[in-house]
Amino acid sequence: MKIKPLGDKVLVKRLKAEEITAGGIVLPDTAKEKPKEGKIIAVGRGRLLKDGSYAPFSVKIGDKVLFTSYAGTEIKLHGEEFLVMNEEDILAVVE
Repeated sequence: MKIKPLGDKVLVKRLKAEEITAGGIVLPDTAKEKPKEGKIIAVGRGRLLKDGSYAPFSVKIGDKVLFTSYAGTEIKLHGEEFLVMNEEDILAVVE
């Protein structure tokens, strides 16, 4: 099964949380903060404009992005977690 976002939505796979701090301390699962970084898996058609056309996305599939803390809706598919979010929740593309 595939997920195809609608409109100006994007499908993001969140990157894994750090398991060891910079000082070498191993973090248990309960202490890990969810990363605000992920990879774009799929994009919708874009935001619908008044003239009936669609605005192009400023991100593309495969881009590594930073997003806001409470961005998107978490979904699970085949045991993997994804986020469906608006393009406006994306703060930056990491190059």
